[in-house]
Amino acid sequence: MNGLSVFAADAGEDINPLIPETYDIVWSVVCIAIIGVVFYKYVIPRVLKVLDERSDKIEGGIARAEAAQEEAQLTLQQYQQQLAEARLEASRIREDARTQGQQILAQMRADAQAESDRIVAAGHSQLEAQRQQILTELRSELGHTAVDLAEKIIGQSVSDEAKQAASIERFLTELDDESKAGIGVGR
Repeated sequence: MNGLSVFAADAGEDINPLIPETYDIVWSVVCIAIIGVVFYKYVIPRVLKVLDERSDKIEGGIARAEAAQEEAQLTLQQYQQQLAEARLEASRIREDARTQGQQILAQMRADAQAESDRIVAAGHSQLEAQRQQILTELRSELGHTAVDLAEKIIGQSVSDEAKQAASIERFLTELDDESKAGIGVGR
C-alpha cells in the first residue's frame, strides 16, 4: 500500500478525491480575488476605454458619413440647378441665333431685291436712253436720206435748212403716227 492510503487509514476518515483540501480552496480564492482586482482595476478600464473609442469612432464615422451624404445631396441639387439653367440659357441662345438668322436672311433678301430693282431700273433707264439716242440718230439719218431722195426725185437742191428740217419733222411724225396705228391694230 502506498503512503496515502496508510495516512488515510490512520486518520480514520474517508477522503473524497473530488473535494479539494481547505488550504487549496483558500489559496484559490485569494488568487482569483487578486486576479479579479487586477482585472477590475487595470484590464476592464482599458477594455472599456477601447470600446468607448471604437464607439466614438463609429458614431463619428456615421455622423461624418451623414454630413458627407447631405453635402453630396446639396452639391447634386446645385449641379442639377446649374444644368437646368445652362439648358435654359442654351435654348435662349439657340432661339436668339435662329431669330437673328431669320432677320439677317430677311434683310439679305430685301437688300437683294432692292439691288435687283435698282439694276433693273438702271437697265430700263439705260435702255430708254439708248432707244432715244438711236431714234435721234435714226431720225437724223432718215431725214438726210429723205432729203437726198427728194433732191434726186425733184432733180434740184433743197438747200433751205428751215424747210428741210420742217419737211423731215413732218415726215418723221407721219411715220410715228403710222407705226403707232400699226401697233394698236396688231394688238
